[in-house]
Amino acid sequence: MSPTEEDFVPGASANKLRVNYLVGRVKALNLPRVWQLAGDISKNFRKPRIGVALDMFWSAAKYECAFQDYQDWDFAILSKAERTTFMTHPKSDHYARRFNTDKQANLRLADKSNFNVEFDDLLGREWLDVRTASDAQLADFVERHPNLMAKVPDSLGGKGIERVRPDDIGTDLARFRKIRMSNRQFLLEEFLVQHPHLVALNESSVNTMRIVTFNNGDRVDVIAVALRIGAGGDVDNFSGGGMYTMLDEAGIAQCPAFDDNNAIHSIHPLSGVPIVGFEVPHFERALELVAAAARRIPEVPYVGWDVAIAPDRPVLIEGNYNTGVFQAKPSVSGVRRGLLPRYRAVIGE
Repeated sequence: MSPTEEDFVPGASANKLRVNYLVGRVKALNLPRVWQLAGDISKNFRKPRIGVALDMFWSAAKYECAFQDYQDWDFAILSKAERTTFMTHPKSDHYARRFNTDKQANLRLADKSNFNVEFDDLLGREWLDVRTASDAQLADFVERHPNLMAKVPDSLGGKGIERVRPDDIGTDLARFRKIRMSNRQFLLEEFLVQHPHLVALNESSVNTMRIVTFNNGDRVDVIAVALRIGAGGDVDNFSGGGMYTMLDEAGIAQCPAFDDNNAIHSIHPLSGVPIVGFEVPHFERALELVAAAARRIPEVPYVGWDVAIAPDRPVLIEGNYNTGVFQAKPSVSGVRRGLLPRYRAVIGE
């Protein structure tokens, strides 16, 4: 999970970041969780559990590989040379701390209320802040948009995001406002109608792309594109029960998706729609959209953008100054080379 703004101290040296990571891993060590992961991995690949557990600790020190990363990218079956090609969450965090050094600019992305103000013309949906809206404004908004998304502006990983339907609003708007304020769901957004092709894939939530970009001042490069897919919940986040697969240069999924439980899905478990071969509509326009957004906030060079596809165009959902990592899973894709070389080529290392 990405750190909170209080945890995020930009500008530290690479060595200091590496030491801080290792110290942090020791402090946060959850041995039962590590042992559980080691057991799952040992069953999948028929390797001794104790050997897997020890290798997880070695990989954390040698490759800055988080324990969940070890499972997600099948480190247990990779060679030393293959392991060095994989991006990990600690390494991504180092990039964010190295390049995204303007804390005020980071907050322009991190707080969804700030983000909506700055990128309003790229959102494709109306929104309202219940902290500042009058009773008349709230009444007008819910009358026009009885299907809503309520959001905690500073949440991470989809936490605090809830779909609101007409029955949830009711007729007592004072009570409705009180509930939202109590839940810190200060931001109300018109529920986004997504492209029918994506509705067919999964209708429970808006299915978004995470597009990771780097702005070097002269140009904006796309480093990675993942398609995140919901699976019955209100959000498509990996930590919220969703899954993801990687997209190629044409916006087509070349391999199955996988979820936080390490389950593999070549066909969506609820809709029955094939994931392999799924093509995202308006893909080229989505790449143009994030490039334009990145140029709007050059103070934050390294960003993970969440993009949805409306019926007629791509739209922004949010921007993440400390983006998660998305890359192909070797046992699923057959690709045993990670995206770290791509990151380094774009960043110029």
